[in-house]
Amino acid sequence: MTDTPSNIHATAIVVGSTGLLFMGPSGWGKSMLAFACINEAQRMGMSAILVADDQVLISKQDGTVIATCPATIAGLIELRGTGIVRLPHTESAVMHYAVLPGSVSGEKRLPPVGERTTIADGIDLPVIRLLANTPLPLAVLMAKAPDIGE
Repeated sequence: MTDTPSNIHATAIVVGSTGLLFMGPSGWGKSMLAFACINEAQRMGMSAILVADDQVLISKQDGTVIATCPATIAGLIELRGTGIVRLPHTESAVMHYAVLPGSVSGEKRLPPVGERTTIADGIDLPVIRLLANTPLPLAVLMAKAPDIGE
């Protein structure tokens, strides 16, 4: 494991055994999209759980990206305009995909094939793009990456 994890502004969840790291600018909707994915998965009978919201400690262990929640915010997620709510959570999990904002302007509508993003020094993940106003975000993510939820 890297000596000191990097504290990044993101939201991390796990659907089935797939870790999803929502990253993007403040106000993009990371928390709400992650919350919607957790609820959508549970309605489908799949397991889904929060790892961390707002602050995620990222490290690498044996080539695997690990997200850990700072103890002070364990189980808490902010649903903008509603407040902070408590959810079942796990202390840490392997991350498989970075979920980043899609282009709302139509410019660069089709993201590059095989796109990856650097999460922290020496740590990167494959990218899935998603619009903030997507009504069924998990369905869109699963269409792009059918292994989500396995």
